[in-house]
Amino acid sequence: QVQLVESGGGLVQAGGSLRLSCVASGIIFNIRTMAWYRRAPGKQRELVAVIFSGGSTNYADSVKGRFTISRDNAVNTVYLQMNSLKPEDAAVYYCNTFIEGRNYWGQGTQVTVSS
Repeated sequence: QVQLVESGGGLVQAGGSLRLSCVASGIIFNIRTMAWYRRAPGKQRELVAVIFSGGSTNYADSVKGRFTISRDNAVNTVYLQMNSLKPEDAAVYYCNTFIEGRNYWGQGTQVTVSS
C-alpha cells in the first residue's frame, strides 16, 4: 500500500523559510519520480517542483531560485526547502508520485505566509 506522509508546514512571515518533508512507504522509492504540488484557495492545483530518480529537478517559474527539491533515498524522503516565502506561496502542499498510471497523494500540509 502506497503511503505519502507530509510534514513541515506552518505559519511563517513573508521572507521566511520552511522545509517540507514527505516520507514514502509501499514503493521502491529510489526509482520513482517525486513531486510537490500546491493548491491555494480558489485556485487550481499546480506543480511546484519535481525530482527524478537520477536527481535532476524541474521547478515552476514562480518558485525558481527560492525553492529547492531534494531527496534522500536512504530514508525514502523527499524535501522541499522554501526560502524567501511570499504571501502568494500560501497553500496546501501535497507530495505526489505516479505509478503505473495512477497518481498517489499525501494528505497535504498547510503553509501560511503572513505579510
